[in-house]
Amino acid sequence: MEEAIIDGVKKGESLEHQTDVADVNDEFAYLQRNEFTSEVFKIEVRNLGYFGIGELKKLLRNKLKLDMSKIKSPTHKEFAFVCFRSQADQQKAIKILNGYKWKGKILRAFVAKASADPLQKKRKEENQSEKQTYPANKKQRTSAEATCPLAGMPYEEQLKQKSSNMEELIKTFKGELTKINKSASKPLEDFKFEGVEPSPQITGYRNKNEFTVGKNSAGEIVVGFRLGSYADGSVEVSEVDHLPHLPDAAKWAARTFQQLVRHSKYEPFNPETNSGHFRQLTVRTSSQTKEIMLMVGIYSSNLNATDLEEIKSELINYYDTRSGEESQFTCTSLYYQDVKHREAGQMVSPIEHLFGATHITDNIDNLEFRISPLAFFQINTAAADILYQKVIALAQPQLHSTVLDIYCGIGSIALAFSKHCKRVLGVEIISTAVNDAEYNAQKNRVQNCKFYAGNADDYIQSMVKEVVYDTAPGEQLDLIAVVDPPRAGLHNRSIAAIRAASAIKRLVYISCNPERARLNWIELGRPESKQYKGNPFFPKTAIAVDMFPHTTHTELIVLFERQMENLLEENSKKTEGNAVEV
Repeated sequence: MEEAIIDGVKKGESLEHQTDVADVNDEFAYLQRNEFTSEVFKIEVRNLGYFGIGELKKLLRNKLKLDMSKIKSPTHKEFAFVCFRSQADQQKAIKILNGYKWKGKILRAFVAKASADPLQKKRKEENQSEKQTYPANKKQRTSAEATCPLAGMPYEEQLKQKSSNMEELIKTFKGELTKINKSASKPLEDFKFEGVEPSPQITGYRNKNEFTVGKNSAGEIVVGFRLGSYADGSVEVSEVDHLPHLPDAAKWAARTFQQLVRHSKYEPFNPETNSGHFRQLTVRTSSQTKEIMLMVGIYSSNLNATDLEEIKSELINYYDTRSGEESQFTCTSLYYQDVKHREAGQMVSPIEHLFGATHITDNIDNLEFRISPLAFFQINTAAADILYQKVIALAQPQLHSTVLDIYCGIGSIALAFSKHCKRVLGVEIISTAVNDAEYNAQKNRVQNCKFYAGNADDYIQSMVKEVVYDTAPGEQLDLIAVVDPPRAGLHNRSIAAIRAASAIKRLVYISCNPERARLNWIELGRPESKQYKGNPFFPKTAIAVDMFPHTTHTELIVLFERQMENLLEENSKKTEGNAVEV
């Protein structure tokens, strides 16, 4: 048998030995770093045919009891890479999967070579010298070009460009859906796009910013924005003082933290070698209360307990004893965040409160919201007022309506809806955000909102059941779903749950990444199938709100209505004992 190569390391040769001879400029040197990477124990599975990631996960985890860490498949057909946390798990998977029959096909499984480090690969392709020191990349674009490329354009022109982009995206979506579902042709004729609503505030509007600690082209330590992605060969960081979309408080935070790092004995994090310590700074600000929350991200893999305590003390002493360069800015809340490779099942990097308040407060639609460090809150507070008004107007809730707020965060959408409907049920995976939502409901004296902590995929059907069975026979049932998912969009399981819940007649989809959301919209409108039970949803109206002036991004709201054909018989079941399928 050939000598096996496991991601660039010879079988039987220890990683420790490999580290002794590792070249930091080698494309596979990252495999010998002091922290786990899913590339170390990877296999390739062939002859899969067409498949869904979800069904492959179900096969591997539930049926075959394989303890995998990640699945990667560029095309979702024929092959996939499956990563494990140990060589024993890797070899077990190969033994089980090689020759296994699935969906009528005989699978092949074997050890896969690790992917090359994209930064080093890019540099190698550009024939850069291996002796060149950090930062070893060509001159990058400016931070303004990287983060707010439309800043040089009059705001009216920005809105026109964004409106044109949304019209083109909607046109593409309509063509794609029509090919998949011929019955969508007629409803799509009436699908209207109502343009882009401008932001009331176009400068200094971002209430949350994540800054990177690194070095600029001159090798100076900088707290700012990366000028490109690691995969594109960029590690350069640029200062942010001149950027129009950042508030002065955030600029102050970046500038003062930069001073701290420059004078500290601890180094900025270097992504090329996974060395150094200061990695990032997250800043949350409130225009209402002038509060400033800082979360300092530290790479702790190469620090001992004494070092960590010293860094935390350094942070506390620095911020607790100063009011900043400008007296109007003060850090009111300070957190330490441990930013390294996440453990299995870990959703976010853990945080530790160091001093000051535990939350900050802001206002939307005359409602006051307490915001915890990791909770989602609309990035442009002023424009969020308009966003929620438009969402409510499209949803058209009645006093007997129930709203499902899927991905509810700290409850901002739920509370905005509360005065327009009978009740709101919200679900959010971050438990601290749910605590905020419950607190915010009490603070604003809202009594018709209920929140659940958990994965939306698992809670949609149970929330629908609760609404249906709490509705008295003969009582009118009007159930509206509102989804405001992360940039990646809804998971297929969530779409399947919404499709299967025939009690949901209207769906409002809010997206900060419409291009990605378009894939969800197609799944909502597909013909009924084994995967997607229940009649499809077709779009009725769309409107954009410019939450991100000076950037190419915009928020898009789309109202979907379920195809009503064949639903009258289902609705009649409700009046016969609340037996509606949920």
